[in-house]
Amino acid sequence: MADESMKSPRHPNRRRRDFLKAAAAAAVLGTIEWPSRVAAAESMPMKIGMIGSGNVGSALGRVWARAGHQVMFSSRHLEDDKRLAADIGANARAGTPREAAAFGDVLVFAVPYGALPELGQALRDSIKGKVVIDACNPFPRRDGEIAERAREKGAGLMSAELLPGARIVRAFNAVGADSMGQAHEKPGRVGMPIAGDDEEALDIASTLIREIGYEPVRIGGLEMGKYLMPGTPLAGERTPEEIRKITTTLKP
Repeated sequence: MADESMKSPRHPNRRRRDFLKAAAAAAVLGTIEWPSRVAAAESMPMKIGMIGSGNVGSALGRVWARAGHQVMFSSRHLEDDKRLAADIGANARAGTPREAAAFGDVLVFAVPYGALPELGQALRDSIKGKVVIDACNPFPRRDGEIAERAREKGAGLMSAELLPGARIVRAFNAVGADSMGQAHEKPGRVGMPIAGDDEEALDIASTLIREIGYEPVRIGGLEMGKYLMPGTPLAGERTPEEIRKITTTLKP
């Protein structure tokens, strides 16, 4: 069932308005380091549904749970997700992809790109109107024809087509999973390029990204999402300044 508390961008609910106010306050104070009860209070803990709990999903979910957010892990293997949640402990739980999609105020898709068509249909009602962080990359040899289409159209635009109604922000596509759980050790030094068309969704994603140690750098709308994948000029770990400089050379 769809979570009707998440309204359209023009009618944000109170929870989201409070979250954005806290995000603005946090931005004034500077980068938040976690774990910290103060940081968690300022950022208004969110419910985050992880669709995919492999290397990327588990790394991101773990650091967000430790930062004070409620995280539900999901994949095709519920027992594995239960073990992961038990290992993390506080703020972590496990469920099916459908349950995670209904649970989350924010959803993170970290699955093989070839799974998006099926998930987009199965979770259509639950993802509508929600902020979706798209961490999926299309690899034709693994994902087949849909990956080829995504590379031709641009991964950001194709993801928007496959996840109808979601407020998509592409992020976590150009760095390795190993570093995602360690960025908080040197907060702000590594930039995280992100792309999206919804300003409020970008604000929410930026706050979550900053909380775990990265400095979000907006490179443009979803049409720029084609640059957020391995093998592009923005791939790899770079400083925020380097990302901004490279972005000036890229065309939509």
